[in-house]
Parts: sequence; C-alpha cells; structure tokens
Amino acid sequence: MAINSISNAAANLQGAGLGLQDLLKILLTQLTYQDPLKPMDNQEFVAQIAQFSALESGRQVNERVDQLLSIQSTSQTIGLLGKTIEAQTASGKVVGTVSSLTLVDGKPTMTLNANGQLFTGITFADLLSVR
Repeated sequence: MAINSISNAAANLQGAGLGLQDLLKILLTQLTYQDPLKPMDNQEFVAQIAQFSALESGRQVNERVDQLLSIQSTSQTIGLLGKTIEAQTASGKVVGTVSSLTLVDGKPTMTLNANGQLFTGITFADLLSVR
C-alpha cells in the first residue's frame, strides 16, 4: 500500500477556482457598467465585500495549513532516519536503511542505503512500508 503525504493532496487542490484579484475585477466591472438610474443596492454591495473578506481569510488559512503540512511531512521523514524501509524507485521496489535526509524545494527527500547501493531522491510518497 502506497503512502501519500498530505501535502501532495493539498498541492493538487491549489490553482482551482477564482482568486481574490479575479473577484475584485468582477466587482469593479459591475460598478463601472452599472445603470446610473438603478445603482447597486447598498446591502448587496456590502454583502459582496464581506464575501471578498471571507475569501481572503480562507486563502490565508489555506496558506497556513500548507505550511503546517510541510512541517508535518518533514517531521515524519526525520522519524525515519536510521530505519529500514521499503520504497518504490524507478528501478522497482528497494529495501534499505534511510541514511540521510535533504530538503529539495522545501520538501524532504531521503537517501536509502540498500546493501551499499545508495538511492537518492526518495520522497515520503515513495514509501511503501517501514520495517
């Protein structure tokens, strides 16, 4: 059974939907082209501003959660240092001891020592089992 890190799942969700800048452009366009004889209702305008505020707050929460997930992934990987694991590599399944850890683009990667042969770039998502 493959173990996928939570940060991989979160990364798949990024980039979906409209951003705050897109919604502000829509609001500005609404204000620019509204009928001067029938201006936008104040309550509707305030409701849209509140929605933008909630959107920005949600975006900030998502950024913080992503940071926490990155820290959690790093902590989990540190716990594997010196342990024997089975991992999926380009050449197939490999069993060996985690001999070192590095951060690549802020994500932890492991070096696996399998009978003297080193396999680098093993990620938490490549982990099949811990022995």
